[in-house]
Amino acid sequence: MLQQTQVKTVIPYFEKFIKKYENFNSLSKASENKILKLWEGLGYYRRARNLLATSKIIVKKYNSKLPRRIDEIKTLPGIGDYTSNVLAALIYNTPTLALDGNVKRVISRILNKEINKINFKHFKNINKKNLFNTNRNADFVEAMMEFGALVCNAKIPKCEMCPFKKNCRFYNSKKKIKQIKKEIINKNLNIFCYLSKKGEIALTKKNSLGFLNEFNLPKVETNKCNTNFKNWKLLSKYKNFISNKKLNINLYYQFSENIPSNYSWYSIKNNNEFMPSFTKKIFKQVSVLF
Repeated sequence: MLQQTQVKTVIPYFEKFIKKYENFNSLSKASENKILKLWEGLGYYRRARNLLATSKIIVKKYNSKLPRRIDEIKTLPGIGDYTSNVLAALIYNTPTLALDGNVKRVISRILNKEINKINFKHFKNINKKNLFNTNRNADFVEAMMEFGALVCNAKIPKCEMCPFKKNCRFYNSKKKIKQIKKEIINKNLNIFCYLSKKGEIALTKKNSLGFLNEFNLPKVETNKCNTNFKNWKLLSKYKNFISNKKLNINLYYQFSENIPSNYSWYSIKNNNEFMPSFTKKIFKQVSVLF
């Protein structure tokens, strides 16, 4: 849940989720629609589907217990280097490290290397100097994440209180590496909504945006110009942020009884089905027409 999502946002979702599904067995028996409904609002819904698929594999193949080896954990749906190392450390106290953005920044500063070039080999090279040796591997993984967030932070690192400053090339160098800023990608979107007089909206899962291809969305087309289109009326202009993408949206609509074959009608005000936040915002925008 924390992937690309802040802790304060995740906490209520997490508490509700584990109350509903206490273990792998109960989770593995859940339907995808129920999982998605609990996840609704968090975004990146592939994570929820992967979690459900993983629970089924763990119950069936591993007798409801997470495998111990990192390479085995990594074979589970949606689990890569970062998550497999976190799980191995937290659950089995495996001597490893989870390279999230905060941890990479700590290592990049100790070595005074660009953060986008940091990998697990750099951590091993540092550890040859016994800088991070410990038997409390689970605590160490968490501590490194917190250290990167609170002490060796991105904007103003608290170098004077850092226990690694004697070994830190960033601290001791006159030529310090520069922090790489996350690139913001601007996209101009024209969204076209088919509406019915009954208070319905036509949705489809097919659209031209790769990062939204799992979503139920109204017809989406990209266009740099903001001119009107034949038969379509401009309802509103607004912005939406998804990760590092800034979406400049022009929302158009038309009332129609006929919709393309790959569309289905959904009630705008009385709909209990799973809908991503992106689509819910569109519902809210068009609801003023009824």
